Formats: sequence, C-alpha cells, structure tokens
Amino acid sequence: MIRFLLLALIMANVAWAEPLDKIIAVVNNEVLLESELDSMEQTVRQQLRQRDAAVPPSDVLRKQVLERLIVQRVQIQNASRVGVRVGDDALNAALRQIADNNKLSLREFRNALESDGFDFTDFRESIREEMIISRLRKSQVEDRVIVSDREIDTYLATQAVQGNAEVAYHLAHILISIREAAEPEDVQNGNAKLAKIQRLLDEGSDFSEVAAGYSDGQNALEGGDLGWRKQGELPSLFSDAVPKLTVGQVSDPLRSGSGLHLVKLLDKKSEETHLVKQTLASHILIKTNELTTDNDAEKRLNILRERVLNGDDFAELARAHSDDTGSAIEDGSLGWSSPGAMVPEFSKEMDALDAGEVSGVFKSRFGWHLIKVYDRREQNMAEEFQRTKARQQIRQRKISEDLESWLRELRDEAYVEYRDL
Repeated sequence: MIRFLLLALIMANVAWAEPLDKIIAVVNNEVLLESELDSMEQTVRQQLRQRDAAVPPSDVLRKQVLERLIVQRVQIQNASRVGVRVGDDALNAALRQIADNNKLSLREFRNALESDGFDFTDFRESIREEMIISRLRKSQVEDRVIVSDREIDTYLATQAVQGNAEVAYHLAHILISIREAAEPEDVQNGNAKLAKIQRLLDEGSDFSEVAAGYSDGQNALEGGDLGWRKQGELPSLFSDAVPKLTVGQVSDPLRSGSGLHLVKLLDKKSEETHLVKQTLASHILIKTNELTTDNDAEKRLNILRERVLNGDDFAELARAHSDDTGSAIEDGSLGWSSPGAMVPEFSKEMDALDAGEVSGVFKSRFGWHLIKVYDRREQNMAEEFQRTKARQQIRQRKISEDLESWLRELRDEAYVEYRDL
C-alpha cells in the first residue's frame, strides 16, 4: 500500500512538472500539437520582424500559422504515400550549404541558432521537411509542366504586339478561398470576407498587414508578396488586369477556381536589353583510349599547334586529325557559342583568347583540345535566347497556377478537425 501511494505521488509530481502537450488539430490520421504551433509562430514572428513587416494581431497570426502548418502536414503525408524521402547525407549537405551562405561553420551556425532560442534538432528536421516538400512539388507539379513550341510562338507574338516583354511587375496578393462547388453559405461567407477586406483597404489599412491577417494564399504571412513577375510569368488570371494597374493600385476582385483574388501593383520596371557575348571558334579534339594515352594525345596536338603557328591551315588540320567527327566535317567549327554552352574547362581556355589566337594544348573531360578563336560578337536578344526565356517564363507561370490548384486540392481532400486554441 505504501509503495502504491509513493508511486502515485511520484506520478502526480511528474504530471504536475511536465504537463502533457495539447492537441490543437487532427489532420487525417495525425495530430498537431500546441508545441509545434508555438514553434512555428515564433519562427514566423522573427521572420516578419527581420523584414520589418507588420505583425498581425496574435489571434489572427496564430490562425494563419496553424493553416500553414496544416498544409505542410498534408504535403508531408502525401510525400510519405508516394515515397518521397530525404536521407541524412542530403540533409547534412543542405545544412552545410546554409551555414556556408551565412559564412559560418556548421558548429558556429548551430551555436548561433541555439543562442537565438532555436533547438538545432528541431531546425534540422524542419529543413528535412522543407526538402521533402520541395521534392514532392517537383515530382507532382513541376516535372509535369510541359511548354510546347506553339505556346512559345504565341507568347512571343503576343509580346511583340503588346510591346511590353521586358516590363516586370512587383505584386502582392490576397486570396479568399471559395471552392468551385462551394455551398451557398460558403460563397456568402467568402463574399462577406471580401467586403471586410476591401473596407479595411479603403480605410487605409496596409495591404501587407491585411494579407497577413486575412489571405488564404500561400504567401499570406509574407504580406501576400509574390515578388517580381514578368508579363509571361503572370498567372493567366492576372495577365489582363495587372498591366492596367498603376503603382499602388489594387485590382477589382478576380474570380478563379480557387476563390476571389485581389492584386496590388507595388512597383514596375523596364529591364535593360540583354546582350549575349558569343564566340566563333574551331577546335581539334584527340580522344584517349586503350591505344592513345594522355601523353600521346598531348604530343600529337602540340605538333599540330606548331604547324598552325607556322602557317598551316587550322581547318584542314581539323578535318584530317580531329576525333570530333561532328565538327571535323565543318573544318572543326563550333559555330557561334554563347556563355554556358561549353564545359567550364573548355570555356576558360576559349574565353582567354583574342580573335585570331590559338590556345595551348589542354585537357577536358572529353579529351585533349586545341582551339582557334576567329571572332567575337555581342548579339542583342538573339532568337534562341528569346525562346529560352519565353519557355522559362511560361513554365514558371504554369507551375505557379498548377501549384496553387494542387495545394488547394490536397487541402480540400484532407480531414481536418480543429481543437480549442
């Protein structure tokens, strides 16, 4: 009996000293704990202060952080189902990169985090979750986006007519989420929320503060900031409205399958013309194999180099001796090449030459080379560059649109039960 009473007293003291963590929500078959919400809220508050951004009232911020936590948890659950993982080696490499970016060793970075009140183990796992979510989004959204040549042709033709291909817009965004098949009551609540937001804006409330407090968008806690977007990167819903806005103006409500949107034009700029430096060069390649050693290849090219310097025609020697059959039939010509087209070791040697100059003999991952540079030029907005840029902008726009729809679908399909906050 005495042993039982002592045990009961010990257990009571433990329970009093270490209260149980409170469940604040159930997401599918998992619980979200108050400690998780507190930790994320602390992180968000610190991020907002670092950006000198307005911090919403505590109750509003807490609800927004909880919603972000729910969406993160749903994504992690989805990643587990489809087999997306991040191992310790990849995680450690990412942590070292973060430390390097802050010009700290990993130990110094850990000490800095802990001195700011963050648990390094928790931080480490949060980075793992971010990496998992990034890989999940890549596999489920980004890798499935296809940009056709016809889309690029249409995009370039439209930009030519509009004459604003180089205009970039800095945007902020508020989303009032209303599902396409929403009940009348949900539509009514959404419209009431929109009316409240518009009233706050009309009364002079800061757009970023209103977005942080009321937006259902993924960028809500960043004040709805979407960053800089070029015309081709704008979501289709915004593409007509944004160019008509003046800086500081908020759009009329825009309706999509995700709900109602308000967009504010924070700033806009015309970007400078892009000049591409190109090089016209030829080369002779000698590959190594079982019969040709590195020493053999280097000697052969040094002999050919001497012949070139003594007046022999580089093109003839390339046709006769180069192992790069594709360029050999073109007199060794590589055509006009843009930065990044060649492997780094080749580019380094080529970029050091003046027009008409011949390189020394050097080795790359493909074998041994001799280069002659014939000419250099600056190409203003080459067609290839325009098409590459157009492809990137269209792809980014489609990713943005598809990601929003995918996240909304995941969130709508999830079972979420809220507990008292």
